[in-house]
Amino acid sequence: MNYRIFFITVLLLSCCSNFSWAKEPKDGIDHIELAAVMLRDGHHDRALLALQSVDLEDKKVDLARFYTLQGLTYMGLNDLEAAKGSLQLAIKNGQNDPAIYVHLAQSYFGLKDYQNTVDAIQKAGNQVNTNPTLLSMKAESYWHLQDVGAAINALNEGQRLFPTDFRFQKRQVFYFVELGLYQEAVRLGRDFLKRSEASAADYIALGNALRMSKEYAEALNILEVARLQFPDNEMVAKLLAHTYLDQGKLNSAAFILEQAALLNPKLQAEAAELYRRAGRFHVALTLNESINDQKVKLKQRLSILLALKRFEGAANMEASLYRTGLLEDQDVRYALAYAYFSNRRFPQAAKHLDHLTNAELFRKGTELRRLMEICKDEPWQCT
Repeated sequence: MNYRIFFITVLLLSCCSNFSWAKEPKDGIDHIELAAVMLRDGHHDRALLALQSVDLEDKKVDLARFYTLQGLTYMGLNDLEAAKGSLQLAIKNGQNDPAIYVHLAQSYFGLKDYQNTVDAIQKAGNQVNTNPTLLSMKAESYWHLQDVGAAINALNEGQRLFPTDFRFQKRQVFYFVELGLYQEAVRLGRDFLKRSEASAADYIALGNALRMSKEYAEALNILEVARLQFPDNEMVAKLLAHTYLDQGKLNSAAFILEQAALLNPKLQAEAAELYRRAGRFHVALTLNESINDQKVKLKQRLSILLALKRFEGAANMEASLYRTGLLEDQDVRYALAYAYFSNRRFPQAAKHLDHLTNAELFRKGTELRRLMEICKDEPWQCT
């Protein structure tokens, strides 16, 4: 919200007020004027101190101006509850400039009091037709009040009055998504992205909105365009990959993250994991080699080697797993025990099974022990 523009308007109006002091303050300092100067310079805390020195018992004090400045000061300090109270007192004490309702609307909006926000905007008169931020706030307030028609009408009015300000069209797109009007949302969204010189963040927002609504095909169309326009944007790549992942397209998701990992190596682990889940174990193993985080690398490598049935290689990782503290992870401990079991190194397998306390892993460990006994008694069954 552009508080500064509104503040300057009200401050200038209040400085030019017809109200004046009938006599000088007892200490010779005009604290209201001092507060106005401090406020103009952005020193809200000092402005508040100056206002606190004003003698409100003096009947000659301009209360309308005092409470106006105090309200603006509290807004600058982000104390919206106090700002609301001061602005209401300014109106009660005669402040009749329509701009006061702009600030009051901002306070209500920040406090999520949407009905009073709308009421204050209505009282601001023509201010609403000259300020796109105010119209946007009006539309959003109606939306929160579940008055969909009024919200859309406010956005349409914003587009009519400010045809080069695309915030209204953008907001309308997301409203249509929330309403389930996906075809209209996509139509408007594409027009918005084409006409507004949209940023990567705009593509991401629209693509994610469609994704969350499970409109995967449209989300992919938007995000694929974004990927072409912003090839270096990591968030675009990650969102596109996760949209493919939502549809179970593991290879597509993995490939996109693999490409993104050329710019951000931290994504290699995620790409390798997706390739592993897709059953492309050798590709996963190749990517795994370049992972810098040793814990992530070793844990993933162990799972890949087990998937490839390279049990000896997996078992030989014990020293590295111990050194990095990964054997404290019971899943890793069981995986290593399984590697030893599969490599017919039963004493080593049993040693690691002794450390399992997790109920499910303990059950699996018990089954491994049973199989080891069978293999000892009847080796021919384990060939």
